[in-house]
Amino acid sequence: MAVIDERRATSRALSANTLIARARLASGLILFGYVLTHLLNHAAGIWSLEALDTGHGLFVAVWRSPAATALLYGGLAVHVLIALRAIWLRESLRAMHPAEIAQLVLGLAIPLLLLDHAIATRYAHAAFGVNDDYTYALLNMWVFSGWQTVKQPTALVVAWVHGCVGLYLWLRYRPWFDRAAPWLLAAAVAVPTAALAGYVAAGMAVMELARDPDWLRQAVAGMRLPSNADIAATVETIDRARIGFAVAVAATFAARAVRLAVERRNRDATVRYGSGRSVRATAGMTVLAVSQSYGIPHASVCGGRGRCSTCRIRIGAGLEALPPPAEPEARVLRRVGAPPNVRLACQTEVIDGLEVMPLLPPHTAGVGQARGGPDYLQGRELDIAVLFADLRGFTQLSEHRLPYDVVFILNRYFAEMGAAIEGAGGRIDKFIGDGIMALFGVESGPAEGSRRALAAARAMSERLAELNASLEGDLEEPLRIGIGIHLGAAIVGEMGYGQARGVTAVGDTVNTASRLEALTKQHGAQLLVSQSLVEAAGADLGAAPTVEIDIRGRQQTLAVRVVADASALAAR
Repeated sequence: MAVIDERRATSRALSANTLIARARLASGLILFGYVLTHLLNHAAGIWSLEALDTGHGLFVAVWRSPAATALLYGGLAVHVLIALRAIWLRESLRAMHPAEIAQLVLGLAIPLLLLDHAIATRYAHAAFGVNDDYTYALLNMWVFSGWQTVKQPTALVVAWVHGCVGLYLWLRYRPWFDRAAPWLLAAAVAVPTAALAGYVAAGMAVMELARDPDWLRQAVAGMRLPSNADIAATVETIDRARIGFAVAVAATFAARAVRLAVERRNRDATVRYGSGRSVRATAGMTVLAVSQSYGIPHASVCGGRGRCSTCRIRIGAGLEALPPPAEPEARVLRRVGAPPNVRLACQTEVIDGLEVMPLLPPHTAGVGQARGGPDYLQGRELDIAVLFADLRGFTQLSEHRLPYDVVFILNRYFAEMGAAIEGAGGRIDKFIGDGIMALFGVESGPAEGSRRALAAARAMSERLAELNASLEGDLEEPLRIGIGIHLGAAIVGEMGYGQARGVTAVGDTVNTASRLEALTKQHGAQLLVSQSLVEAAGADLGAAPTVEIDIRGRQQTLAVRVVADASALAAR
């Protein structure tokens, strides 16, 4: 019964976290919309003060309507409170992504930079009837206060960058983001640039107009400024607001320190990592938070927001006691094809005796992994066609050539063979010396993969003949190739370390294809292909003889078709 209650409580907490994440996003988008339209209004100053005031009229009509006012100030309150809550809940500030640090610092600076502007315009208009049009604002910034000339545009740019970083952290996992990134970056630079240009142009125009005492006297009269006592009260309000915000931030950091100290004394759950390390944690902490608090390297591209899959873990003991994943987590797990025992560390709250194994290397996981991918990346057994190809006698050929010549010839060879493989729909797995390994049918299935593998062998033979013709004056004898292809079950997944990590296949099928390639020399053929692959492809190899070959590690012989010239294979 206790386990059921714990699961229900955890499930409710995760649902609350989901709602908070949505509220943070929604409030952030509202505030970003406000800043965007404000900057676009500034940009109108490039044309004239009249265009600036026309844009201001539209801006005020929208954002000072009752509905927009409620959205704006409600969104501001929600965004600030959620930000303070995030600071209070964060286990480790050192583990923050640089973009998160920038967003946090800029976000905390925005109220301090913009409070006086907001109170001197929106508040003064509502409280005292001040006509806070652009003439009022520009005179205050460019004529009456030199400091404001720099501070206010700086504050708007800080708010803009903060919003852009937030959008980047939200959108970078979308499959289309890389294609759209250059355009988004251009817009992110163009908007504040145009706004600053409009601000400077309008400011200089107002400074020129202010040289006329009559114009300045009329402009000040049109502002409907409050009394000196009201101005003093407004300044006091600004100071109190700044102090209040600074105290709230300081209190949040202090409360966080107290919370962490209390939790360290009351850790009641043991978490065991696949490395063998066991740590004590407070029940209710997420696995990612536990890793960060103990300095255990753990991949997390999105900073623990549940938007990516890089922090995913394999659960051992304790899986049955965990609540099912909430919909946002389940959606991410479905995207990467994760099995039932894989969860997101940032969404999984610890229980006593939980065993976890982080699945991605902490220092190499990036946005590519965060976006997820096909389910076979996690490791699946698939029926695929594997092709091995190797140059014959290239070692002897290279002994009498300069290194530059060897590299030149090999790169020409790899380019032609790679184009043939990819043109047929194959995936180049790796280059091994002067050899090539390629996979077919990983996503299309064994039958189509078999047909593509035969098409690749034919294209490779044809391209090799063309390459030999182009290098005729540089080679004493033409390049020769041996190709082995086999169809069967193999374990496919993303394997490797660091920059050498990629999709590959292992298993008996791979070894058999490699062995067939090695036997082409013995049989005087360009291609050896297993009969099982020929049948799966539905191909007719004509008079190509069939031989039974002993393969090391196999109890039975393997039926293989011997093809002297792969270019003679029938086209698909």
